Amino acid sequence: MTALFALATSLLWGLADFGGGLLTRRMPALTVVVVSQAITAVVLGVTVTATGGWGEAGPRLWYAVAAGVVGPVAMLCFYQALALGPMGVVSPLGSLGVAVPVGIGLIAGERPDLLQGAGVAVAVAGIVMAGGPQLRGAPVQRRAILLTLVAAFGFGAVMSLIAEASTTVTGLFLALFVQRVTNVVVGGGALYVSVRRGGRALPEDGGAAVRAALPALAFVGLADVAANGTYSVAAQHGPVTVAAVLASLYPVVTALAARGFLKERLRGVQAAGAGLALVGTVLLATG
Repeated sequence: MTALFALATSLLWGLADFGGGLLTRRMPALTVVVVSQAITAVVLGVTVTATGGWGEAGPRLWYAVAAGVVGPVAMLCFYQALALGPMGVVSPLGSLGVAVPVGIGLIAGERPDLLQGAGVAVAVAGIVMAGGPQLRGAPVQRRAILLTLVAAFGFGAVMSLIAEASTTVTGLFLALFVQRVTNVVVGGGALYVSVRRGGRALPEDGGAAVRAALPALAFVGLADVAANGTYSVAAQHGPVTVAAVLASLYPVVTALAARGFLKERLRGVQAAGAGLALVGTVLLATG
């Protein structure tokens, strides 16, 4: 069950990143984050009320609050890094956040067997290669590398925090709701500061463009929150080292979505990475 839910996580995150990437070509990235998360918060609020999840409130929700603070900060760092450095370098480095939950799992005493260990190594190599790392070209600014590593640590921290935020299904709905509300507060604050400094909150076409994009924004937000939920289930029912690596296959999904919908051609290193990721997945699932 761990492998199934973790792979569902990678699929959902990959599609959410693909959709979010398309939307940020038409409107400010912070607007995409705030609006998509606000829509998701409303849906989760209704879900928590319908399932009686308010009774699950407890100290564990502080993990959800922390995830809600770290997530937007990591995303903002990632977008800034993309603006400074080549995407072919920044994107693969961002996927290294998998080291955080894997490291926590090892510290907690998890010890993958030989086959699973090989699967972890092969899958991580495939994940990085699937992002299409740029091996030649202009040197990358140190600030871009630093921002990317901060973002990667933040992404990995969110995975670990949300896995600790609940132990029941109804509690998970509440934890995800708290996380999303915190996302909106933190992201909204960042958007306000950006506007005060001369940035834009709306695309060039104004509010009409945002309203027209609401279905796509809802999809991005709901896919992202569903991925958090499936990852939490995967991490609670199996080794975190396995769940984290399988869930981090989302760059492969994003690359394949770009190939299928935008007709972007995969570079040789990306195709090889996708193949390695598939081999690593098989090793982890059978180990």
